[in-house]
Amino acid sequence: MNGADRLCDALLAGGVNVCFANPGTSEMAFVAALDRRPDMRCVLGLFEGVATGAADGYARMTDQPAAVLLHTGPGLANGLANLHNAKRAFVPVVNVVGDHASYHLPYDAPLTSDIESLARPMSSFVRRVTGPDDVGDAAVAAHAAALATRGVATLILPANAAWSETQPGPTPAPQAVVRPPVSADRVRSAAALLRKAGARAGLFLAGQAARQAPLDLAGRIAAKTGARLFGEVLCGRIERGQGVTPIERIPYPIDLAVDLLKDIDVLVLVGGREPVAFFAYPGKPSRLVGDHKQVVSLASPVEDAHGALRMLADELGAPSQVPSQAPSLARPAPEKVAPTGPLTNEAMAAMLAGVVPEGAIIAEEALTSIPSFYGATAHAPHHDYLMVTGGAIGVGIPLATGAAVACPDRKVINLQADGSGMYTLQGLWTQARERLDVLTVVFSNRAYAILRIEMQRMGIENPGRNARRMMDIDDPALDWVSLARGMGVDGGRAETCEDFARLLEIGLSQRGPFLIEAVM
Repeated sequence: MNGADRLCDALLAGGVNVCFANPGTSEMAFVAALDRRPDMRCVLGLFEGVATGAADGYARMTDQPAAVLLHTGPGLANGLANLHNAKRAFVPVVNVVGDHASYHLPYDAPLTSDIESLARPMSSFVRRVTGPDDVGDAAVAAHAAALATRGVATLILPANAAWSETQPGPTPAPQAVVRPPVSADRVRSAAALLRKAGARAGLFLAGQAARQAPLDLAGRIAAKTGARLFGEVLCGRIERGQGVTPIERIPYPIDLAVDLLKDIDVLVLVGGREPVAFFAYPGKPSRLVGDHKQVVSLASPVEDAHGALRMLADELGAPSQVPSQAPSLARPAPEKVAPTGPLTNEAMAAMLAGVVPEGAIIAEEALTSIPSFYGATAHAPHHDYLMVTGGAIGVGIPLATGAAVACPDRKVINLQADGSGMYTLQGLWTQARERLDVLTVVFSNRAYAILRIEMQRMGIENPGRNARRMMDIDDPALDWVSLARGMGVDGGRAETCEDFARLLEIGLSQRGPFLIEAVM
Protein backbone atom coordinates (compact mmCIF):
# COMPACT_ATOMS: atom_id res chain seq x y z
CA MET A 1 0.00 0.00 0.00
CA ASN A 2 1.27 3.47 -0.86
CA GLY A 3 0.19 6.92 0.29
CA ALA A 4 -2.21 7.35 -2.63
CA ASP A 5 -3.99 4.10 -1.69
CA ARG A 6 -4.27 5.36 1.87
CA LEU A 7 -5.81 8.64 0.66
CA CYS A 8 -8.41 6.83 -1.45
CA ASP A 9 -9.37 4.57 1.43
CA ALA A 10 -9.69 7.49 3.85
CA LEU A 11 -11.90 9.42 1.44
CA LEU A 12 -14.15 6.43 0.80
CA ALA A 13 -14.41 5.72 4.53
CA GLY A 14 -15.71 9.27 4.97
CA GLY A 15 -18.35 8.80 2.28
CA VAL A 16 -16.46 10.72 -0.40
CA ASN A 17 -17.06 8.55 -3.45
CA VAL A 18 -16.92 11.09 -6.29
CA CYS A 19 -13.75 12.77 -7.54
CA PHE A 20 -13.96 15.64 -10.04
CA ALA A 21 -10.52 15.83 -11.58
CA ASN A 22 -8.09 17.45 -13.96
CA PRO A 23 -4.85 15.70 -13.02
CA GLY A 24 -1.27 16.09 -14.19
CA THR A 25 2.05 14.29 -13.91
CA SER A 26 2.45 14.78 -10.15
CA GLU A 27 -0.89 13.05 -9.51
CA MET A 28 -0.31 9.85 -11.48
CA ALA A 29 0.18 7.73 -8.35
CA PHE A 30 -3.16 8.98 -7.04
CA VAL A 31 -4.81 8.35 -10.42
CA ALA A 32 -3.47 4.78 -10.36
CA ALA A 33 -4.84 4.33 -6.83
CA LEU A 34 -8.24 5.61 -7.96
CA ASP A 35 -8.12 3.00 -10.69
CA ARG A 36 -7.86 0.34 -7.98
CA ARG A 37 -10.97 1.70 -6.19
CA PRO A 38 -14.06 1.01 -8.36
CA ASP A 39 -16.29 2.47 -5.64
CA MET A 40 -14.87 5.92 -6.43
CA ARG A 41 -16.53 7.62 -9.39
CA CYS A 42 -13.98 9.69 -11.30
CA VAL A 43 -15.35 12.58 -13.39
CA LEU A 44 -12.94 14.37 -15.71
CA GLY A 45 -13.24 18.08 -16.44
CA LEU A 46 -11.34 19.50 -19.39
CA PHE A 47 -10.64 22.65 -17.38
CA GLU A 48 -10.01 22.96 -13.65
CA GLY A 49 -12.89 25.43 -13.22
CA VAL A 50 -15.27 22.71 -14.45
CA ALA A 51 -14.02 20.32 -11.76
CA THR A 52 -14.23 22.84 -8.92
CA GLY A 53 -17.63 24.17 -10.03
CA ALA A 54 -19.00 20.64 -10.36
CA ALA A 55 -17.82 19.84 -6.83
CA ASP A 56 -19.75 22.93 -5.68
CA GLY A 57 -22.94 21.77 -7.40
CA TYR A 58 -22.53 18.25 -6.02
CA ALA A 59 -22.11 19.53 -2.46
CA ARG A 60 -25.09 21.88 -2.69
CA MET A 61 -27.34 18.95 -3.55
CA THR A 62 -25.91 16.34 -1.16
CA ASP A 63 -24.58 18.44 1.76
CA GLN A 64 -21.52 16.19 1.50
CA PRO A 65 -18.14 16.85 -0.06
CA ALA A 66 -16.81 15.46 -3.27
CA ALA A 67 -13.09 15.32 -3.88
CA VAL A 68 -11.39 17.57 -6.42
CA LEU A 69 -8.02 16.63 -7.92
CA LEU A 70 -5.89 19.44 -9.38
CA HIS A 71 -2.32 19.70 -10.70
CA THR A 72 0.08 21.89 -8.70
CA GLY A 73 -0.29 25.64 -8.21
CA PRO A 74 -1.26 26.62 -11.77
CA GLY A 75 -3.97 23.95 -11.84
CA LEU A 76 -5.30 25.23 -8.54
CA ALA A 77 -5.17 28.79 -9.86
CA ASN A 78 -7.30 27.78 -12.85
CA GLY A 79 -9.94 26.42 -10.47
CA LEU A 80 -9.93 29.22 -7.90
CA ALA A 81 -12.88 31.23 -9.26
CA ASN A 82 -15.33 28.40 -8.69
CA LEU A 83 -13.73 27.53 -5.34
CA HIS A 84 -14.60 31.13 -4.47
CA ASN A 85 -18.23 30.42 -5.39
CA ALA A 86 -18.15 27.23 -3.30
CA LYS A 87 -16.74 29.19 -0.36
CA ARG A 88 -19.53 31.76 -0.65
CA ALA A 89 -22.12 28.98 -0.88
CA PHE A 90 -20.79 27.49 2.39
CA VAL A 91 -20.52 23.99 0.97
CA PRO A 92 -17.94 21.31 1.85
CA VAL A 93 -15.24 20.42 -0.69
CA VAL A 94 -12.13 18.27 -0.23
CA ASN A 95 -9.63 19.80 -2.63
CA VAL A 96 -6.55 17.64 -3.34
CA VAL A 97 -3.71 19.50 -5.06
CA GLY A 98 -0.76 17.48 -6.24
CA ASP A 99 2.75 18.90 -5.98
CA HIS A 100 6.32 18.00 -6.90
CA ALA A 101 8.08 15.42 -4.79
CA SER A 102 9.28 17.17 -1.66
CA TYR A 103 12.95 16.60 -2.48
CA HIS A 104 12.42 18.19 -5.95
CA LEU A 105 11.09 21.53 -4.69
CA PRO A 106 14.52 23.13 -3.99
CA TYR A 107 15.38 22.88 -7.68
CA ASP A 108 12.60 25.36 -8.60
CA ALA A 109 11.25 23.39 -11.55
CA PRO A 110 8.91 25.23 -13.93
CA LEU A 111 5.70 24.22 -12.12
CA THR A 112 7.00 24.99 -8.63
CA SER A 113 4.76 27.53 -6.89
CA ASP A 114 3.52 28.63 -3.48
CA ILE A 115 0.43 26.43 -3.34
CA GLU A 116 -0.37 27.34 0.26
CA SER A 117 -0.62 31.04 -0.58
CA LEU A 118 -2.83 30.32 -3.58
CA ALA A 119 -5.12 28.04 -1.57
CA ARG A 120 -5.64 30.05 1.60
CA PRO A 121 -7.97 32.81 0.32
CA MET A 122 -10.55 30.23 -0.85
CA SER A 123 -9.90 27.54 1.77
CA SER A 124 -10.97 27.23 5.38
CA PHE A 125 -8.31 24.52 5.88
CA VAL A 126 -4.92 24.01 4.21
CA ARG A 127 -2.53 21.17 5.05
CA ARG A 128 0.56 19.83 3.29
CA VAL A 129 1.06 16.08 3.63
CA THR A 130 4.49 15.40 5.15
CA GLY A 131 4.91 11.83 3.93
CA PRO A 132 3.09 8.58 3.14
CA ASP A 133 2.45 7.80 6.83
CA ASP A 134 0.73 11.20 7.23
CA VAL A 135 -1.72 10.78 4.36
CA GLY A 136 -4.51 9.00 6.22
CA ASP A 137 -4.65 11.38 9.16
CA ALA A 138 -4.38 14.40 6.85
CA ALA A 139 -7.29 13.16 4.72
CA VAL A 140 -9.48 12.58 7.77
CA ALA A 141 -8.65 16.06 9.07
CA ALA A 142 -9.45 17.64 5.70
CA HIS A 143 -12.78 15.82 5.46
CA ALA A 144 -13.75 16.88 8.98
CA ALA A 145 -12.70 20.48 8.32
CA ALA A 146 -14.76 20.67 5.11
CA LEU A 147 -17.88 19.58 7.01
CA ALA A 148 -17.24 21.61 10.17
CA THR A 149 -16.50 24.88 8.37
CA ARG A 150 -18.86 24.26 5.43
CA GLY A 151 -15.97 25.21 3.21
CA VAL A 152 -13.06 24.17 1.01
CA ALA A 153 -10.43 22.00 2.70
CA THR A 154 -7.26 21.90 0.61
CA LEU A 155 -4.87 18.99 0.96
CA ILE A 156 -1.48 19.37 -0.74
CA LEU A 157 -0.14 15.96 -1.80
CA PRO A 158 3.55 15.77 -2.76
CA ALA A 159 4.19 13.15 -5.43
CA ASN A 160 6.56 11.13 -3.26
CA ALA A 161 4.05 11.04 -0.41
CA ALA A 162 1.62 9.47 -2.90
CA TRP A 163 3.92 6.92 -4.50
CA SER A 164 5.91 5.84 -1.43
CA GLU A 165 4.99 2.75 0.54
CA THR A 166 3.31 3.06 3.92
CA GLN A 167 2.69 0.54 6.67
CA PRO A 168 -0.51 -1.47 6.19
CA GLY A 169 -3.11 -0.89 8.85
CA PRO A 170 -6.71 0.11 9.47
CA THR A 171 -8.05 3.15 7.63
CA PRO A 172 -8.42 6.09 10.02
CA ALA A 173 -12.03 6.46 11.08
CA PRO A 174 -13.81 9.62 9.85
CA GLN A 175 -14.52 12.22 12.51
CA ALA A 176 -18.16 12.78 13.43
CA VAL A 177 -19.17 16.34 12.55
CA VAL A 178 -22.47 17.93 13.55
CA ARG A 179 -23.65 21.51 13.23
CA PRO A 180 -23.32 23.24 16.62
CA PRO A 181 -26.65 24.28 18.20
CA VAL A 182 -27.49 27.87 19.03
CA SER A 183 -27.99 28.96 22.62
CA ALA A 184 -31.38 29.37 24.27
CA ASP A 185 -30.42 32.95 25.19
CA ARG A 186 -29.91 33.83 21.53
CA VAL A 187 -33.29 32.36 20.66
CA ARG A 188 -35.05 34.29 23.46
CA SER A 189 -33.38 37.51 22.38
CA ALA A 190 -34.47 37.04 18.75
CA ALA A 191 -38.01 36.18 19.84
CA ALA A 192 -38.23 39.38 21.91
CA LEU A 193 -37.09 41.48 18.95
CA LEU A 194 -39.62 39.85 16.62
CA ARG A 195 -42.48 40.38 19.07
CA LYS A 196 -41.60 44.05 19.43
CA ALA A 197 -40.99 44.84 15.77
CA GLY A 198 -43.90 42.85 14.33
CA ALA A 199 -44.38 43.59 10.64
CA ARG A 200 -41.27 45.77 10.67
CA ALA A 201 -39.13 42.69 11.31
CA GLY A 202 -37.64 40.32 8.79
CA LEU A 203 -36.09 36.87 8.78
CA PHE A 204 -33.17 36.53 6.35
CA LEU A 205 -32.99 32.84 5.41
CA ALA A 206 -29.92 31.33 3.74
CA GLY A 207 -27.96 28.11 3.56
CA GLN A 208 -29.61 25.28 5.47
CA ALA A 209 -32.49 27.61 6.43
CA ALA A 210 -33.60 27.83 2.79
CA ARG A 211 -34.78 24.20 2.62
CA GLN A 212 -38.41 23.13 2.84
CA ALA A 213 -38.65 22.10 6.51
CA PRO A 214 -36.86 25.21 7.87
CA LEU A 215 -38.85 27.42 5.49
CA ASP A 216 -42.09 25.97 6.84
CA LEU A 217 -40.91 26.84 10.36
CA ALA A 218 -40.13 30.36 9.14
CA GLY A 219 -43.63 30.56 7.67
CA ARG A 220 -45.13 29.64 11.03
CA ILE A 221 -43.01 32.31 12.73
CA ALA A 222 -44.11 34.86 10.14
CA ALA A 223 -47.75 33.94 10.75
CA LYS A 224 -47.30 34.50 14.48
CA THR A 225 -45.30 37.74 14.39
CA GLY A 226 -46.06 39.38 11.05
CA ALA A 227 -42.38 39.28 10.13
CA ARG A 228 -41.43 39.18 6.47
CA LEU A 229 -39.25 36.44 4.96
CA PHE A 230 -36.27 37.28 2.77
CA GLY A 231 -33.74 35.23 0.82
CA GLU A 232 -30.28 35.80 -0.61
CA VAL A 233 -29.54 38.01 -3.60
CA LEU A 234 -27.73 35.02 -5.13
CA CYS A 235 -28.87 31.88 -3.37
CA GLY A 236 -26.67 28.82 -2.86
CA ARG A 237 -29.67 26.52 -2.84
CA ILE A 238 -33.30 27.22 -2.08
CA GLU A 239 -36.24 24.83 -2.22
CA ARG A 240 -39.19 26.43 -3.95
CA GLY A 241 -42.50 25.81 -5.65
CA GLN A 242 -45.75 24.14 -4.71
CA GLY A 243 -45.99 23.13 -1.07
CA VAL A 244 -42.98 25.23 0.01
CA THR A 245 -43.23 28.47 1.98
CA PRO A 246 -42.12 31.23 -0.43
CA ILE A 247 -39.70 34.00 0.50
CA GLU A 248 -38.84 37.32 -1.11
CA ARG A 249 -35.41 37.25 -2.72
CA ILE A 250 -33.49 40.46 -2.19
CA PRO A 251 -32.93 41.95 -5.66
CA TYR A 252 -29.49 42.50 -7.15
CA PRO A 253 -29.92 46.20 -8.12
CA ILE A 254 -29.00 48.22 -5.04
CA ASP A 255 -31.86 50.73 -5.32
CA LEU A 256 -34.44 47.95 -5.47
CA ALA A 257 -32.81 46.11 -2.56
CA VAL A 258 -32.72 49.21 -0.35
CA ASP A 259 -36.35 49.96 -1.22
CA LEU A 260 -37.43 46.40 -0.37
CA LEU A 261 -35.84 46.60 3.10
CA LYS A 262 -36.61 50.24 3.90
CA ASP A 263 -39.44 49.39 6.31
CA ILE A 264 -37.48 46.70 8.15
CA ASP A 265 -36.25 47.84 11.58
CA VAL A 266 -35.02 44.41 12.74
CA LEU A 267 -33.43 41.80 10.51
CA VAL A 268 -32.75 38.36 12.03
CA LEU A 269 -30.12 36.36 10.16
CA VAL A 270 -30.69 32.60 9.93
CA GLY A 271 -28.02 30.56 8.19
CA GLY A 272 -26.36 33.50 6.45
CA ARG A 273 -24.50 36.75 6.84
CA GLU A 274 -25.97 40.23 6.61
CA PRO A 275 -26.94 41.06 3.01
CA VAL A 276 -24.91 43.96 1.60
CA ALA A 277 -24.62 45.74 -1.73
CA PHE A 278 -22.88 43.62 -4.32
CA PHE A 279 -20.68 46.56 -5.34
CA ALA A 280 -19.99 50.07 -4.13
CA TYR A 281 -21.54 52.93 -6.08
CA PRO A 282 -20.97 56.67 -5.69
CA GLY A 283 -23.43 58.09 -3.17
CA LYS A 284 -25.08 54.76 -2.38
CA PRO A 285 -24.86 52.71 0.84
CA SER A 286 -22.95 49.48 1.37
CA ARG A 287 -25.41 48.15 3.98
CA LEU A 288 -28.82 47.41 2.48
CA VAL A 289 -30.67 47.73 5.81
CA GLY A 290 -29.02 50.99 6.85
CA ASP A 291 -26.75 51.79 9.75
CA HIS A 292 -29.57 52.73 12.10
CA LYS A 293 -31.39 49.41 11.79
CA GLN A 294 -30.85 46.38 14.04
CA VAL A 295 -29.29 43.24 12.54
CA VAL A 296 -28.87 40.17 14.76
CA SER A 297 -27.68 36.65 14.02
CA LEU A 298 -29.81 33.74 15.19
CA ALA A 299 -27.66 31.09 13.44
CA SER A 300 -24.44 31.45 11.46
CA PRO A 301 -23.82 29.53 8.21
CA VAL A 302 -22.08 26.72 10.13
CA GLU A 303 -24.58 26.45 12.99
CA ASP A 304 -27.80 24.43 13.18
CA ALA A 305 -30.18 26.88 11.49
CA HIS A 306 -32.99 24.32 11.27
CA GLY A 307 -32.81 23.62 14.98
CA ALA A 308 -32.64 27.34 15.74
CA LEU A 309 -35.85 27.98 13.81
CA ARG A 310 -37.54 25.11 15.62
CA MET A 311 -36.54 26.60 18.98
CA LEU A 312 -37.67 30.06 17.87
CA ALA A 313 -41.07 28.78 16.73
CA ASP A 314 -41.55 27.08 20.09
CA GLU A 315 -40.44 30.18 22.00
CA LEU A 316 -42.96 32.31 20.12
CA GLY A 317 -45.79 29.81 20.33
CA ALA A 318 -46.11 29.76 16.56
CA PRO A 319 -48.99 27.82 14.96
CA SER A 320 -48.35 24.18 14.20
CA GLN A 321 -48.87 24.66 10.46
CA VAL A 322 -48.28 27.45 7.96
CA PRO A 323 -51.57 29.27 7.37
CA SER A 324 -52.32 29.52 3.67
CA GLN A 325 -52.64 33.30 3.91
CA ALA A 326 -49.85 34.06 6.40
CA PRO A 327 -48.44 37.61 6.16
CA SER A 328 -46.17 38.11 3.14
CA LEU A 329 -46.66 34.52 1.97
CA ALA A 330 -49.68 34.71 -0.34
CA ARG A 331 -48.83 35.18 -4.02
CA PRO A 332 -51.03 34.90 -7.08
CA ALA A 333 -50.28 32.04 -9.42
CA PRO A 334 -48.96 33.19 -12.81
CA GLU A 335 -51.30 33.08 -15.76
CA LYS A 336 -50.67 30.32 -18.25
CA VAL A 337 -49.78 31.91 -21.59
CA ALA A 338 -48.49 30.67 -24.92
CA PRO A 339 -46.35 33.49 -26.30
CA THR A 340 -45.76 33.74 -30.03
CA GLY A 341 -43.47 35.70 -32.28
CA PRO A 342 -39.93 36.94 -31.58
CA LEU A 343 -38.22 35.84 -28.39
CA THR A 344 -38.31 38.26 -25.46
CA ASN A 345 -37.12 37.99 -21.87
CA GLU A 346 -40.70 37.95 -20.60
CA ALA A 347 -41.87 35.33 -23.10
CA MET A 348 -39.00 32.96 -22.31
CA ALA A 349 -39.50 33.37 -18.58
CA ALA A 350 -43.19 32.52 -18.90
CA MET A 351 -42.56 29.54 -21.17
CA LEU A 352 -39.83 28.10 -18.97
CA ALA A 353 -41.85 28.63 -15.80
CA GLY A 354 -44.73 26.71 -17.33
CA VAL A 355 -42.71 23.55 -18.00
CA VAL A 356 -40.51 23.16 -14.90
CA PRO A 357 -40.89 19.45 -14.04
CA GLU A 358 -41.49 18.13 -10.54
CA GLY A 359 -38.20 17.74 -8.70
CA ALA A 360 -36.17 19.78 -11.17
CA ILE A 361 -32.89 21.41 -10.22
CA ILE A 362 -32.43 24.86 -11.75
CA ALA A 363 -28.88 26.17 -12.02
CA GLU A 364 -29.17 29.81 -12.98
CA GLU A 365 -26.37 31.92 -14.36
CA ALA A 366 -28.65 33.90 -16.66
CA LEU A 367 -27.72 37.14 -14.90
CA THR A 368 -29.64 39.81 -16.88
CA SER A 369 -31.52 37.65 -19.36
CA ILE A 370 -34.74 36.59 -17.61
CA PRO A 371 -35.16 38.65 -14.42
CA SER A 372 -38.85 37.70 -14.13
CA PHE A 373 -38.24 33.94 -14.12
CA TYR A 374 -37.65 33.63 -10.37
CA GLY A 375 -40.99 35.23 -9.54
CA ALA A 376 -42.78 33.31 -12.27
CA THR A 377 -41.74 29.97 -10.76
CA ALA A 378 -43.09 30.66 -7.25
CA HIS A 379 -45.99 28.30 -8.00
CA ALA A 380 -44.11 25.85 -10.22
CA PRO A 381 -43.79 22.23 -9.12
CA HIS A 382 -41.38 21.62 -6.24
CA HIS A 383 -37.79 22.33 -7.35
CA ASP A 384 -34.36 23.46 -6.17
CA TYR A 385 -32.78 26.72 -7.29
CA LEU A 386 -28.98 27.25 -7.43
CA MET A 387 -27.14 30.46 -8.34
CA VAL A 388 -23.66 31.99 -8.71
CA THR A 389 -23.16 32.75 -5.02
CA GLY A 390 -19.78 34.46 -5.18
CA GLY A 391 -20.31 36.43 -8.36
CA ALA A 392 -17.39 34.69 -10.13
CA ILE A 393 -18.93 33.94 -13.51
CA GLY A 394 -18.45 30.66 -15.30
CA VAL A 395 -20.13 28.45 -12.71
CA GLY A 396 -23.46 27.70 -14.38
CA ILE A 397 -22.46 24.79 -16.64
CA PRO A 398 -20.19 23.18 -13.99
CA LEU A 399 -22.82 23.71 -11.27
CA ALA A 400 -25.42 21.91 -13.37
CA THR A 401 -22.90 19.15 -14.08
CA GLY A 402 -22.20 18.51 -10.39
CA ALA A 403 -25.89 18.65 -9.49
CA ALA A 404 -26.66 16.06 -12.17
CA VAL A 405 -23.94 13.75 -10.84
CA ALA A 406 -25.40 14.14 -7.33
CA CYS A 407 -29.04 13.60 -8.39
CA PRO A 408 -29.12 11.40 -11.50
CA ASP A 409 -32.88 10.84 -11.21
CA ARG A 410 -33.74 14.55 -11.41
CA LYS A 411 -33.87 16.85 -14.42
CA VAL A 412 -31.32 19.67 -14.26
CA ILE A 413 -32.05 22.90 -16.14
CA ASN A 414 -29.14 25.28 -16.63
CA LEU A 415 -30.22 28.83 -17.48
CA GLN A 416 -26.99 30.20 -18.88
CA ALA A 417 -25.84 33.60 -20.10
CA ASP A 418 -23.68 33.32 -23.20
CA GLY A 419 -20.74 35.43 -22.02
CA SER A 420 -20.28 33.62 -18.71
CA GLY A 421 -20.96 30.28 -20.37
CA MET A 422 -17.83 30.70 -22.49
CA TYR A 423 -15.67 30.57 -19.35
CA THR A 424 -16.40 26.88 -18.78
CA LEU A 425 -18.21 25.54 -21.84
CA GLN A 426 -15.91 22.47 -21.57
CA GLY A 427 -18.39 21.26 -18.96
CA LEU A 428 -20.71 20.31 -21.82
CA TRP A 429 -18.17 17.64 -22.81
CA THR A 430 -18.28 16.23 -19.27
CA GLN A 431 -22.09 16.15 -19.44
CA ALA A 432 -21.90 14.20 -22.70
CA ARG A 433 -19.27 11.79 -21.42
CA GLU A 434 -21.15 11.08 -18.19
CA ARG A 435 -24.57 10.95 -19.93
CA LEU A 436 -25.94 13.59 -17.53
CA ASP A 437 -29.57 14.69 -17.75
CA VAL A 438 -29.01 18.43 -18.22
CA LEU A 439 -31.00 20.83 -20.38
CA THR A 440 -28.90 23.95 -21.03
CA VAL A 441 -30.64 27.11 -22.24
CA VAL A 442 -28.11 29.68 -23.47
CA PHE A 443 -29.47 33.23 -23.62
CA SER A 444 -27.57 34.54 -26.61
CA ASN A 445 -27.70 38.31 -26.34
CA ARG A 446 -24.10 38.39 -27.60
CA ALA A 447 -22.89 40.78 -24.94
CA TYR A 448 -21.73 41.06 -21.37
CA ALA A 449 -25.06 42.77 -20.75
CA ILE A 450 -24.45 43.08 -17.01
CA LEU A 451 -21.52 45.40 -17.76
CA ARG A 452 -23.75 47.69 -19.81
CA ILE A 453 -26.11 47.91 -16.85
CA GLU A 454 -23.26 48.56 -14.42
CA MET A 455 -21.97 51.41 -16.61
CA GLN A 456 -25.41 52.98 -16.49
CA ARG A 457 -25.42 52.69 -12.71
CA MET A 458 -22.12 54.56 -12.71
CA GLY A 459 -23.80 57.34 -14.71
CA ILE A 460 -22.26 56.43 -18.09
CA GLU A 461 -25.20 56.33 -20.49
CA ASN A 462 -23.42 56.35 -23.85
CA PRO A 463 -20.21 54.27 -23.81
CA GLY A 464 -17.81 54.82 -26.70
CA ARG A 465 -16.20 52.40 -29.11
CA ASN A 466 -13.49 51.09 -26.80
CA ALA A 467 -15.95 50.48 -23.98
CA ARG A 468 -18.45 48.76 -26.28
CA ARG A 469 -15.76 46.46 -27.65
CA MET A 470 -15.10 45.23 -24.11
CA MET A 471 -18.77 44.40 -23.57
CA ASP A 472 -20.03 43.13 -26.95
CA ILE A 473 -19.33 39.57 -28.16
CA ASP A 474 -21.16 39.73 -31.48
CA ASP A 475 -18.22 40.08 -33.88
CA PRO A 476 -17.92 37.25 -34.64
CA ALA A 477 -21.14 35.89 -33.17
CA LEU A 478 -20.85 32.73 -31.12
CA ASP A 479 -22.48 29.61 -32.59
CA TRP A 480 -23.58 27.75 -29.47
CA VAL A 481 -25.22 24.88 -31.35
CA SER A 482 -21.97 24.11 -33.15
CA LEU A 483 -19.97 24.54 -29.95
CA ALA A 484 -22.28 22.11 -28.14
CA ARG A 485 -22.15 19.53 -30.92
CA GLY A 486 -18.37 19.80 -30.92
CA MET A 487 -18.55 18.74 -27.25
CA GLY A 488 -20.91 15.85 -27.99
CA VAL A 489 -24.15 17.61 -26.96
CA ASP A 490 -27.08 17.85 -29.38
CA GLY A 491 -29.14 21.02 -29.55
CA GLY A 492 -30.91 23.62 -31.63
CA ARG A 493 -31.28 27.36 -32.13
CA ALA A 494 -34.46 29.26 -31.33
CA GLU A 495 -35.23 32.72 -32.72
CA THR A 496 -39.00 32.67 -32.13
CA CYS A 497 -41.27 31.58 -29.31
CA GLU A 498 -42.52 28.74 -31.48
CA ASP A 499 -38.96 27.48 -32.00
CA PHE A 500 -38.26 27.77 -28.30
CA ALA A 501 -41.39 25.83 -27.31
CA ARG A 502 -40.52 23.02 -29.74
CA LEU A 503 -36.95 22.71 -28.49
CA LEU A 504 -38.06 22.85 -24.86
CA GLU A 505 -40.34 19.90 -25.49
CA ILE A 506 -37.46 17.94 -27.04
CA GLY A 507 -35.01 18.80 -24.28
CA LEU A 508 -37.41 17.96 -21.46
CA SER A 509 -38.78 14.76 -22.99
CA GLN A 510 -35.45 12.98 -23.43
CA ARG A 511 -32.70 11.98 -21.03
CA GLY A 512 -29.19 13.19 -21.49
CA PRO A 513 -27.65 16.56 -22.26
CA PHE A 514 -29.36 18.93 -24.69
CA LEU A 515 -28.72 22.61 -25.46
CA ILE A 516 -30.98 25.38 -26.70
CA GLU A 517 -29.46 28.59 -28.02
CA ALA A 518 -32.08 31.29 -27.51
CA VAL A 519 -31.13 34.18 -29.81
CA MET A 520 -32.29 37.45 -28.31
